[in-house]
Amino acid sequence: MMGTPKSETLRQIRRTLLDWYDRHRRPLPWRDNPDPYRVLVSEVMLQQTRAETVKPYFQRWIARFPTAEALAESDQEEVLGLWSGLGYYSRARNLHRTAMIVRDRHDGRIPDSVEALRKLPGIGEYTAGAVASIAFGRCEPAVDGNARRVLSRLFDLEAPTLDEFRQLAGALVADKRPGDFNQALMELGGRVCRPRSPDCESCPLRAVCLSRARDTVAFRPAPRTRGTIPIYVIGTAVITSAAGQTLLACRPDNGLLGGMWEYPGLETGDSEDPIDSACRAVRELFGDLPLRSWPEGGEPIDELADIGHVFSHRRHRYHAFGFHIGSEPVPDLSSGNWTEARWCSTEALAELPLSAAQRKLARIVAARC
Repeated sequence: MMGTPKSETLRQIRRTLLDWYDRHRRPLPWRDNPDPYRVLVSEVMLQQTRAETVKPYFQRWIARFPTAEALAESDQEEVLGLWSGLGYYSRARNLHRTAMIVRDRHDGRIPDSVEALRKLPGIGEYTAGAVASIAFGRCEPAVDGNARRVLSRLFDLEAPTLDEFRQLAGALVADKRPGDFNQALMELGGRVCRPRSPDCESCPLRAVCLSRARDTVAFRPAPRTRGTIPIYVIGTAVITSAAGQTLLACRPDNGLLGGMWEYPGLETGDSEDPIDSACRAVRELFGDLPLRSWPEGGEPIDELADIGHVFSHRRHRYHAFGFHIGSEPVPDLSSGNWTEARWCSTEALAELPLSAAQRKLARIVAARC
């Protein structure tokens, strides 16, 4: 493990970076009022998501759920609906559960220590450090991907360990303005010390950056070796009734896209085509009830769409097929693939929490009706 830099070097970095932050920090909505609840919401939203993407979601969220108590009193469907499109939906479910814990166990107040914050659902080391330092002025490091990149280049570390990052960040953050320093480090990584094409000439720390001095900026941190991302083919059933309603089903809370609504679909097995798994989804819901293809009727069953979506660790291809049924029977949910199902009008469907891919499919379906 590398040794801790000299105290004077640490002071110089801290002073220079805070001066830069005071002049160049972005006017982000969660910085206007660093209330602990607002800080927590923003930090959860910012996990794996760019600040510019988060801004409108944050503003809508705070308008609807201005306090932890307001969030705790809401139902999960509304929470996921407001989060819809932001991705990584477990973050929304965890934030909802956190609000209920804060209401029931902490008198409605966000805990102010890293130890207590880490006990809340979905709150890891980074988020706990960020909330503790920004909202409560605790002298705690907060090392996200942007901060790791800055530290790797600043100290010319090829493949630093998590302990090295913690050591460096802990040495740099100080009792005076710890929250601002952590935000400055992340801001520098997001705007100047970018993964590609870093703007070294405008970097306030260029004079003390070891990677710049050694011409290793392009190699710090060392690129990670990524494995093959698996592709899953989903046969999806768009089932409509004679009354113009469409069947939507809710996924179980646990697992990918938990609690989100979708056109019923199942992964295609090794010996299946997408139409086979779509038909299998229909049979799980309605048994052998006769259905015909939609909207034209007859055979072959009409493929309405082929939609791709990339998650952080997998890719999905949704092959959607149209089915039509005269009545609106009650679906059988005994398979456990869905917890609830509803026949929805176009207007009602718009109110459900749908993933980006499902919302895209909904637009295609609406255009075909």
